[in-house]
Amino acid sequence: MEARRYLDVLSIVGRLKDTTRHCYTAKGRHESVAEHSFRAALMAYFLKDEFPEADMDKVIKMCLLHDLGEAFTGDIPSFEKTRADEKREEVLLHQWVASLPEEFSREMGMLYEEMEALQTTEAKIYKAIDGMEAVIQHNESDIKTWLPIEYELNQTYAEDKVAFSDYLKELRRTIRKDTVKKIEAAGA
Repeated sequence: MEARRYLDVLSIVGRLKDTTRHCYTAKGRHESVAEHSFRAALMAYFLKDEFPEADMDKVIKMCLLHDLGEAFTGDIPSFEKTRADEKREEVLLHQWVASLPEEFSREMGMLYEEMEALQTTEAKIYKAIDGMEAVIQHNESDIKTWLPIEYELNQTYAEDKVAFSDYLKELRRTIRKDTVKKIEAAGA
């Protein structure tokens, strides 16, 4: 990729450092989309022994790429995001991906199709990680930052996404135990 084009691509991706998510960090500031994607990618890396049949390099790529559309739209919490919001993000992302050099445009396009279809083991792992990372982050944040809806949501979110894997179901149960302990400790 030509140097100027490379820097232009990185500038778009860099927006995710300043695009905040609904959730807070343990130290009380809004988490960025880039931070969420980074930890999701590391979660995939550390799960490779649990899924020897999966192409975990592909899962890591999915985790890194999955929220790139938010560089154009910002983050909208899942419980507020409408189909119109999803469509707008998808259109803007696909326009940007199509503008990339052909090699990257083709690979990213195929990854996004696979992620949306949720048929492969890799896509299912990425989607489960995405949901669980959000709950883990909430568990690490001050409960005072939680909205009322999140007391229940943090106990159930991503249940459907982990259903295909005994290991991920156990991991989700452990995360839920942390959620319940946090709620009980807060007297809520």
